[in-house]
This record gives sequence, structure tokens and C-alpha cells, in this order.
Amino acid sequence: MDYQDVSYFAQTYGLLYLFGLFIIVVAYALWPKNKEKFDHAAHIPLEEDK
Repeated sequence: MDYQDVSYFAQTYGLLYLFGLFIIVVAYALWPKNKEKFDHAAHIPLEEDK
């Protein structure tokens, strides 16, 4: 295995890995069960200090 083989492997499967990770993150962010948590987090800067 030389540098070109490792580079080809990293470019090909690294792209697939990062694309899969992106899909998982987007699915987590858009999952209906998480809506309340994200809405609460979005309003935290607008709350008064106690």
C-alpha cells in the first residue's frame, strides 16, 4: 500500500463517511421529538437573568 492507495481510500470513503454523518445530524435536527428542546434553546438568550 503506497501513498496513492491510502489517498484514494481516504478521499473516497472519507467523503461517504462525512456525507453519512451530515445526513444523521440533519435527521437529528429535524426529528419532531427534538423540536421542543431546540425551541427552548432558541429562546434562552431572550430570557431575563434571575
